[in-house]
Amino acid sequence: MAHVLQESGVGTLLFDLLTAEEEERDLATGELRFDISLLADRLMTATQWVTDEMGIARGGIGYFGSSTGGAAALVAAAEMPSRIDAVVSRGGRPDLAMDSLSRVKAPTLLIVGQRDEVVLQLNEEAAEQLNCEKELAIVPRATHLFEEPGALDQVARLASSWFLRHFPTQ
Repeated sequence: MAHVLQESGVGTLLFDLLTAEEEERDLATGELRFDISLLADRLMTATQWVTDEMGIARGGIGYFGSSTGGAAALVAAAEMPSRIDAVVSRGGRPDLAMDSLSRVKAPTLLIVGQRDEVVLQLNEEAAEQLNCEKELAIVPRATHLFEEPGALDQVARLASSWFLRHFPTQ
């Protein structure tokens, strides 16, 4: 995913929203991956750090989140409306961010696998709550993890195009 984004000219930063210790605990309990407030706070802290370290005053910041990370990205985007230029959620759980959806201002692309019927329905319902530019992209024959041949490539192309279309030009 990052390789395709970078080839298109989009810089990337990949990081975990949980520490190694939290990840280990979460594997046993499953509790932290659904703590959307915690994940969104971590994402906002990382965004602040990146903008401070890179000296980015404005422009070209987007979030790409999968599963519950998609919900965290939407909550963080709602909390930082003037800083986030675009959001892409892949197989995301925007239903876990329902209270924040109407406040998201960043153009939002929701990508769902055609065969991920439950998550597809959740994304359709969430799209109705978004008051920003939005699009729901359905990847044919793909399931939740997009493990089918070519599915992740299609996700990467969709994400890359979305970010390039919505990032300010320098």
